[in-house]
Amino acid sequence: MGNLFEFAQKPTVLLVDDTPDNIALLSALLKDKYKLKIATNGVKALQIANSPPFPDLILLDVVMPEMDGHEACRRLKAAPETADIPVIFLTSRIQPEDEELGLSLGAADYITKPISPPIVLARVATQLNLVKARQLLKDQNRHLEHLVDERTRQLMQMQEATILAMASLAETRDNETGNHIRRTQHYVKALALHLREHPRFSHVLTDENIELLFKSAPLHDIGKVGVPDRILLKPGKLDPDEFEIMKLHTVYGRDAILAVERHLGGSNGFLAFAREIACSHQEKWDGSGYPEGLKGDAIPVPARLMAVADVYDALISRRVYKPAYSHEESVRIMKEGRGSHFDPDILDAFLQIEDSFRTIAQQYSDDDNDEIAGAQSAA
Repeated sequence: MGNLFEFAQKPTVLLVDDTPDNIALLSALLKDKYKLKIATNGVKALQIANSPPFPDLILLDVVMPEMDGHEACRRLKAAPETADIPVIFLTSRIQPEDEELGLSLGAADYITKPISPPIVLARVATQLNLVKARQLLKDQNRHLEHLVDERTRQLMQMQEATILAMASLAETRDNETGNHIRRTQHYVKALALHLREHPRFSHVLTDENIELLFKSAPLHDIGKVGVPDRILLKPGKLDPDEFEIMKLHTVYGRDAILAVERHLGGSNGFLAFAREIACSHQEKWDGSGYPEGLKGDAIPVPARLMAVADVYDALISRRVYKPAYSHEESVRIMKEGRGSHFDPDILDAFLQIEDSFRTIAQQYSDDDNDEIAGAQSAA
């Protein structure tokens, strides 16, 4: 039947021995089954072993001039290109400490001289089968990793599609388009990327967290599903009582996500960011916002980023009670909110990358035929 694992072509065995008779004996023994390479000292063995095609196995004498087998093995195992090539020591040294030393250097096996042909053939075959088995496992692992990566990608796509669908349902109740979701999502990411090295924000704005922010941002107004139509769809500004009810969309959003966290028995980065943004994106730096009147750094960083993104998008968008402001006018108005409505450092970051905001707004602009958004989008 042959070996359990058959090589596509003859495996290559490197014979290293300074005695011609030993080389001749080993060559005669192995030549029919294996492709052979020959070295008569450790230095030459290293040169051959490091030159492609690399040997699949090395039979290495211990006692040699210039560089003995122990040193050659030590160097082979230290080099990434040759570290995985199995080494079998061939030696007349039969003391236990000699064998222990050879194995401690990384040798796969130890054969004493004078050699027994059946033992050499059996142990060479065993080590080469192990090489093939390890390669097969590596190939299988790579295939499994590919399958896992592909499945994870599909699940992430499904998750993101579900999130956008949920967010869109909330937004369409007050006549906003899905483009508002996409614009604010990209505004938040642009701000986060610009601020990730800032000492006040670097602990929050890691690469992983920025991706989570990008994914959770669409849920910022999910709580609007709980606001009555007579208020949410009112074609004009809200009176004070109506506005108090409108404010509750932040609480509804927070509570909806809290319910999910309780159902799951805990939270994660995505849900935590989504909850913070939904609850606190209408808070203001000076404490005059809602629903909790948080002030300054008490406002979660994700919510502070969304505050800038949401207000900018409201300013550049048409409403029944106002036209869309130009980018320049919107930036001017945003500046007036520095230190009152907005975290000064985040507002400064916005001013530094305002052209990116303009580009995002153009890329995800609403068509002229889109329905005019309701009055409460900036509420």
